[in-house]
Amino acid sequence: MNTREAVSQRIINLCKEQGITPNALSYRAGVPQSTIKSILNNETQNAGIVTIKKLCDGFEISLYDFFDTDTFRTLEQEIK
Repeated sequence: MNTREAVSQRIINLCKEQGITPNALSYRAGVPQSTIKSILNNETQNAGIVTIKKLCDGFEISLYDFFDTDTFRTLEQEIK
């Protein structure tokens, strides 16, 4: 799994945990639906930390909580 896939999967999991749809997240976070769709479909090269922070605000969690998962802890370094 690469970083983009990990971010996408984390958003999907948080939506499920909180019982919201990506569209509801869009409203709560103030992030366009098209941006969330691009992230979830791995169409964007870099979601950007500002966008991820807004999503965290929509989920009412910190950036630390977003990235504090086994998936992110075990990601391989992508720069070779």
